[in-house]
Order: sequence, then C-alpha cells, then structure tokens
Amino acid sequence: MDKNTDIQVLLIEDHTMIRMGTALVIEKTDGIALAAEAENGLDGVEKAKEINPDVILMDIGLPDIDGIEATRRIKELNLKSKILIFTSRDSEDDVFAALAAGADGYIMKGATASQLTSAIIAVNEGTAWLDPAIARLVLSNVQRQKTENNATNDINYKAGKNTFGLTEREMEVLALIVDGLSNPEIAEKLFITRATAKAHVHSILQKLYVDDRTQAAVTAMREGLV
Repeated sequence: MDKNTDIQVLLIEDHTMIRMGTALVIEKTDGIALAAEAENGLDGVEKAKEINPDVILMDIGLPDIDGIEATRRIKELNLKSKILIFTSRDSEDDVFAALAAGADGYIMKGATASQLTSAIIAVNEGTAWLDPAIARLVLSNVQRQKTENNATNDINYKAGKNTFGLTEREMEVLALIVDGLSNPEIAEKLFITRATAKAHVHSILQKLYVDDRTQAAVTAMREGLV
C-alpha cells in the first residue's frame, strides 16, 4: 500500500513502554503509519502544528499540560487532525472534559490492538468512537438525569435550558442522538425520511456550535437539554 495514503498518526504518550508498544501496533497495521511521537503535552501541540496529522492518539495524564488542555489547544488551531483520547482514565469528569475539549473519540488503554486500529480508522473517517465502557458511562449519566427529574419538572427544565433556539422536533432528534441512534434509526423512530433526519442533525450541530454528534451529546447533557 502507498505509504502516502496511509492514515498519519501522531502518538502523544509519556509512558515509554506504552508508547513503544502502541507505536509497534500502528507500524504493523496496513493503512496506518506513525508520523511522529511526543512525550508531553506541549511537544504534542507543537508537533501537531508542524505535521498536521490525520489522527492524534492522545493520553490524558501528560507532563507540562495534560491531554485535555492539549486537545483544546490543538482544536483551536483548526487543523484537519482528529483526536482520539487513549487513556486509562475512565472517570466521568475526565470523559466529559475531554469530549467537551473537542476530542473525536475515547478509547481505553486496555483495548485490543484490533479495537485501537478500528478506532483510529473510524475517527479518521469522521465517525465518533466511544469505548464500550465509556459509552455505558455516558448512557448511565443520561439515564440518571432522566430519573432525577419527574415528567413535569423535566419538561420545564428542558424548556428553561433550551437557549439554543432548538425546535421541538430538534429536541426530539437531539435526545435520540444522545441515545446513540444513527440517522436512519432516528428517521424510523420519528417516522420521517432519512434526508429530513439528516437535515435536523445538521441544524442541531449548527445551533449548538459543535462539529459532530459526540460533542452535541455532551453539550446536551451539560446544558440539561436531555
């Protein structure tokens, strides 16, 4: 395969053995190439700026600045790079902070080599990737919020929090996005065409000032929209 067409990955990881092992996985995978490595957050930001990789594999617990701050700074550069958080941290605060900073995916270090390469490919193609354990955490958070509010209070709460100009239908679509439904599934659920579902999703992303469905879900939960 032409190396110029490979997915170029920047690996930002301070733990030497983990970095070496991860680099080996990347280098052995057809279609993926290791563009550069960094051992701390500041160096990672500089290398991202210098080489503009396709995907950045980002640890959270980094020296100088952590992976969340590094993610925020890289996203502010408006590079083409997708950022996949690669960490052992699965606390709710870390997960939502990373996603809110602009991360395009979140995978645990306990993932298999196959899962890691699948995640890299997915985020490179623009698909948000959440490790199954993280997806369960996000879903649990949503379910807990719904349980804590009875039907009447929940309706009033949502209405009070909807300062983004979302229509009633867009609020319904947003709730289904948070639940993890795809556009075809949203269309089937709401008895609308796929084109209409896609249009609603596009409008929601614009109104929430986010780039993808993952960030829309995080914003929805943080703002109490679902």
